[in-house]
Amino acid sequence: MAELPGRRVVVVAPTAHLKTQWARAAAGFGLTLEDRWRPDAGTLPGDVHGVVTTYQQVASAADQVAALAQGGLVVLDEIHHAGDERAWGLGVRTACRGAAWRLGLSGTPFRSDSHAIPFVRYALDEALPDFEYGYGDALADRGVIRHVEFPSLDGDMEWIDADGSVRSASFGETLSGTLASQRLRTALSVDGEWLPAVIDAAHARLVGLRRRRPDAGGLVIAIDQEHARAIARLIERRHGARAVVATSDDAEASTRIARFATSTEPWLVAVRMVSEGVDIPRLSVGVYATTTTTELFFRQAVGRFVRTRPGDGDLVAALYIPADRRLRLHADEIARIRRHRLVTAGHRRVVVTEESPRDPSEQMSLFVAVSATPVGAVGATPAAHDASSSAPAGEDDDGIVLELPPLPSPSRPPGAAMTPQRPATMQRRRHLRHLNAVRAAELVRHANSSHASVNAELNRLAGITRITEATEAELERRLAAAERWLRS
Repeated sequence: MAELPGRRVVVVAPTAHLKTQWARAAAGFGLTLEDRWRPDAGTLPGDVHGVVTTYQQVASAADQVAALAQGGLVVLDEIHHAGDERAWGLGVRTACRGAAWRLGLSGTPFRSDSHAIPFVRYALDEALPDFEYGYGDALADRGVIRHVEFPSLDGDMEWIDADGSVRSASFGETLSGTLASQRLRTALSVDGEWLPAVIDAAHARLVGLRRRRPDAGGLVIAIDQEHARAIARLIERRHGARAVVATSDDAEASTRIARFATSTEPWLVAVRMVSEGVDIPRLSVGVYATTTTTELFFRQAVGRFVRTRPGDGDLVAALYIPADRRLRLHADEIARIRRHRLVTAGHRRVVVTEESPRDPSEQMSLFVAVSATPVGAVGATPAAHDASSSAPAGEDDDGIVLELPPLPSPSRPPGAAMTPQRPATMQRRRHLRHLNAVRAAELVRHANSSHASVNAELNRLAGITRITEATEAELERRLAAAERWLRS
């Protein structure tokens, strides 16, 4: 952005929670992004670099977003979502066509359906990234991500099929897709013995990690809302630890996740709320307690645990998984990438002969879980940590230095010189807006006048047109004017 002085930054994210996460992360680099922008809010304040919005909002307000993005930088986070709906793709094309720079990001393999992703190159109907940085690359660079191991546990499961047949099988037995899914569902029942045994092992590991990193956290990925709440009760009953539950039916779910990310609470139980994009670097232990067995979802789940932090050193994360063949093969593939990196470093030679099968149907027929008994001890898959490949303890990145562009101003054309201003924070701005609203309400009673009249006069005194367009300094000036008026 240093090459584009006075231009705006527009970040487009899939969800409202990721908007907040982007704004907070940007603030850490001195970049101020408004994550509560509305199309009817008018011109952006002069001390704001840009906005964070969602694909849905872009689809409904493409022209307003286009005005902000013109000549600036657009970041399309998880860009594969732009192909989810025709309206989303059209909105992104309209809104971002005039940007000087467009940066599309995705941690997910590009979609394989017929919906084209805007601004992505294709060759024979295959999406081609301009730059690809995968798990193996990050491992080779060292200090970028953590190693993840996948402890698993076998078991003997018994259930009643929809036709009334009593079935039983361990994870080691080969079953059809439907029966394998029934077996997995039986193992994940909170009323059996298998899932509590895995929770016990995961909690013990988390307790051990928290002796070294007191804020280390754990995540259980559950089947559905009822299952998530039952697991939270299980954790509290067996270990006396309170688990934060985040489900899609809870309007406060995003707030709960954000609070958990910066807290020291031990456990978060969620369904699909943290499968993509959500950044909680303190997550170190996970339990894969969902019946979703697709490779895409599994890799998204693993991504929650690879984020490293300064001071992590050789800390190894763990995602506890059922010994289901489909999940084991997904884990083995990740382990194979890691072993390949060790091979290129000359450590050892590994031959992998088993290929990951195509994902079978996960259609669940009605059945009753009878029992799930763990067999043996929880053991690690071949993705277990190898001390020879870890980064030296304390070898942390010193950070990235960004040269920020001058802040734009509504009164100056793009590219015009301007006096540097103190970077604003969204929290401080929201607090000032709240105080302005409180003083305006007091003045309505004090002056026996209407809200419209009071706000219009305060805007005149502060030299602004709309409060949504006010800089931090203008908000402070408006607040001071209100307080003088109240004292008069």
